[in-house]
Amino acid sequence: MAELQPAPSSYSSDEMMTVTAARFLSDGQVCFVGIGLPSEAANLARLSHAPNVVLIYESGTIGTRPDVLPLSIGDGELAEKAEFVVGVPEVFAYWLQAGRIDVGFLSAAQIDRFGNLNSTVVGEYEAPKVRLPGAGGAPEIATSAGEVIVMLRHSVRAFVPSVDFVTSVGFGRGGEGRPEGAGRGPTVVITDLGVLRPDESSNELTLVATHPGVSGEEVRVKTGWDLEVAPDLAVTDPPTDQELEILRDLKTRTEAAHSG
Repeated sequence: MAELQPAPSSYSSDEMMTVTAARFLSDGQVCFVGIGLPSEAANLARLSHAPNVVLIYESGTIGTRPDVLPLSIGDGELAEKAEFVVGVPEVFAYWLQAGRIDVGFLSAAQIDRFGNLNSTVVGEYEAPKVRLPGAGGAPEIATSAGEVIVMLRHSVRAFVPSVDFVTSVGFGRGGEGRPEGAGRGPTVVITDLGVLRPDESSNELTLVATHPGVSGEEVRVKTGWDLEVAPDLAVTDPPTDQELEILRDLKTRTEAAHSG
């Protein structure tokens, strides 16, 4: 990241998060993308440093290059701009489960210390406080992608000691590890405060970098467990002018397209 030049203009914590997440995608990777924050970051990567990244959405759109961010996996923009479109069973069986996906890009309502994700319910399953959108293809992505990048805003409500429901498995309830035959699982978690990675021995998420102006203690206060902090805690590079320009232009086009 040393070659990046800091942007002199101001930027929001969400922009910092999106830019940081986009940087974790490499040119030429095949990426299975979730809607929302992951889609924003993945398309920023495609429009900047990774023009040859192959974006796949679970509706069956392969190699899509949308001009605006999709509202859902069924957004017509994805199909219109795709290299080709296949059936949902094919995208899961032939692409995901066959090991052709390098990176799964996910978000969730909750994540716990061992990288398990919850997008099903908050509270008891039989009588939840909140019923969330549900699993969709996230459990398969979490299990079958080569690795998983997770992206979500940092708060004690989102970063909990143990998720209320395991929608997508990370390293298990007790950090016991990945299911047999599964990919590497969540290799990095990017938030609006910093970057976390699983510890190699315990599989517990550890803070390895904070965004500019954010302290390690601030991240710990907004985490629902006693968060481990790396002794060599780094600071992420701020967005460049070019990254901000591309991201803001993408969001402006999206808002204009969806305003009617």
